[in-house]
Amino acid sequence: MSFLIGLLAGTFGGLVGLGGGVIMVPLLAGVLKLAQHKAHGTSLVALVFTGLMGSVTYAMQGNIDILASALLASTAIFTARAGAHFAHALPEWKLKKAFGVFMIVITILLLLKPYLPQVVDPSTGLTWVKILVLLLTGVFTGFLSGMMGVGGGTIMVPSMVLLAGFTQYTAQGSSLLAMVPAGGVGAYTHWRLGNVNTGTLTGLVPGILIGTFLGGSLAHIITEDALRVIFAAVLVWTGFRYLRTPVPKPEKREE
Repeated sequence: MSFLIGLLAGTFGGLVGLGGGVIMVPLLAGVLKLAQHKAHGTSLVALVFTGLMGSVTYAMQGNIDILASALLASTAIFTARAGAHFAHALPEWKLKKAFGVFMIVITILLLLKPYLPQVVDPSTGLTWVKILVLLLTGVFTGFLSGMMGVGGGTIMVPSMVLLAGFTQYTAQGSSLLAMVPAGGVGAYTHWRLGNVNTGTLTGLVPGILIGTFLGGSLAHIITEDALRVIFAAVLVWTGFRYLRTPVPKPEKREE
């Protein structure tokens, strides 16, 4: 079952330039019944392999900007560790609700992306504005990656397209490459905190590698609009399920 989860998450991740964590975390927790903290940590370890395979696939198509990836990762590697520690400190029900809110926000971003104007002219080179956008994006997505167990492409890709003028495919490929060092730091921190189920990884990683290759190869065939609608529907359904996580009742003290 872990292989199928990895295959599904990798395919989605490769298609839209994400790590696939928004698919993987709910399935690890819901299907394999991992604790929420372990689902986040295990997902982040697997996402390092998503980034590796995905970036190779996009590089074969010439759709990676190595300098942009380096700028994103240069700040993300520092905040990913803080995000992992923050997630570890949260009670499980709070982490679930936070993940639900995160998925709803990501859905809104995905649906609005075609209607948002680009702030930077795509024809311009690497300006100081673009460099600043990439560094700040790395700060935010690094923390988010470590906390939520996702690759961070859900924030990186829209930021690169709308604020830095990158093409959709280059943004997707570059974000996958950037999540390798950033996700690696967060994954190592979760590992040290005991939030990784190593047995699950034996099936998850091969599925991720195959799925990401398939998704990256199909990314240039399936229309982005159709994919966005399907992906958004999955995120909304899952996000609302997490938001409905009950708040535990306080224990009564014995007099």
